[in-house]
Amino acid sequence: MSKISNKKPKESRKITIGGIVVTIILIFICILWTIPTLGTFISSFRAGDAIKSSGWWKAFTTMDKWTLDNYDQVLFGVKYTGGMRDRSNMIAPFLTSITVTLPALVIPIFIAAAAAYGFAWLNFKGRSVLLGIIIALLVVPLQMSLIPVLRDYSKIGLNGTYLGIWLAHTGFGLPLATYMLYNYISQLPRSILESAFIDGSSHFSTFVRLILPLSVPAIASFAIFQFIWVWNDMLVSLVFLSGATKAGQTVQVITTYLNNLIGSKGQEWHLLTSGAFISLLLPLIVFLSLQKYFVRGLLAGSVKG
Repeated sequence: MSKISNKKPKESRKITIGGIVVTIILIFICILWTIPTLGTFISSFRAGDAIKSSGWWKAFTTMDKWTLDNYDQVLFGVKYTGGMRDRSNMIAPFLTSITVTLPALVIPIFIAAAAAYGFAWLNFKGRSVLLGIIIALLVVPLQMSLIPVLRDYSKIGLNGTYLGIWLAHTGFGLPLATYMLYNYISQLPRSILESAFIDGSSHFSTFVRLILPLSVPAIASFAIFQFIWVWNDMLVSLVFLSGATKAGQTVQVITTYLNNLIGSKGQEWHLLTSGAFISLLLPLIVFLSLQKYFVRGLLAGSVKG
């Protein structure tokens, strides 16, 4: 008994030291990860000449050069000496990105959830083959399908429309969504579904009233991935929204706007600091709102028993 009692303090001491070391390492990694965002935030309040002449870490020594002009130019257009503004502001692209992102987020979630429910709990011929094909689509590069889809869109008149880009993002996101939701739904207790069927519930009511509420962690995990992917996308938007106009102006998402913001020769790249910080606010809010489901959804199906 004395030997056992002597070992316990040593073991607890080792665990404590190890925990401290891990905590220090994690804090160090978090600081390194945060530095670029901090630099972008500080630079967004500096004048263009100050950004070009010195690093952001010197901003605290020149407090008189802090300004809101970058945000004024990005949000409301470039201001000239005559009081005229001739550049489209960031508000319209911001709203366009929301218009593109929300349907491209909701549509694949419902389709993939229904497909995952069918693969997990319905018996039909070719189920394993179809599921294998969907998983195989995860490794197909997105760029391979852009030109064929664009040709089909041009034939049926979907190119340059919101419906076209919604369907494109839905198709590109469905394999991952189906795979993630299948892993989660297939691990739900079968007794829950059997009880619902005994009570006279149909597959549709079981899916809507039982499966969807229970699958919130997996749905939230995919929602984070899909939202960030669509919000940060520029390639798909350039391909499928090209030529779209609204009120006489070219329709562009926020990433396209930021790309055009720097000017033809890159002379106004300092405006990217404020524009980039504004563009990351909404994805950051979405991630922080759904982060409690993130790990649970990712680990779904990883451990059995």
